[in-house]
Amino acid sequence: MNVFFDVDYTLIAEDGSLRPFVRETFEKIKLDGHKIYIWSGVGIRWEVVRRHDLKSFIETCYLKPLSDYRETLIELGVDIVPDFCIDDHSGVVLAFTGVVVKPYYTKNPADEEMHRVYSELKKFKKA
Repeated sequence: MNVFFDVDYTLIAEDGSLRPFVRETFEKIKLDGHKIYIWSGVGIRWEVVRRHDLKSFIETCYLKPLSDYRETLIELGVDIVPDFCIDDHSGVVLAFTGVVVKPYYTKNPADEEMHRVYSELKKFKKA
């Protein structure tokens, strides 16, 4: 599957800190044979991928549509259709499918949303 992750408040907090268990979740997703893509409504975010040493998990980064999600993929240069999306906003998740996570505004070592993401992805895969 093509698994798309949002960046701000999904993978990173306001201070740029990485949400707990992102690396472990990415590792599991890749081991399961899926492809991981990063997209953001504020630009192509390779700097976040590099800062957190996630490049080995990521196929590429895209600009995320902010409305008319399916209709604007090609216009934004997104040449892969998402099979499963992870975002802190419901719009893109409803347009495709996936998991809405609690926004990750500040560093919180107790946050376990990525465990839930992986669990939901596994359930979806079996369906």
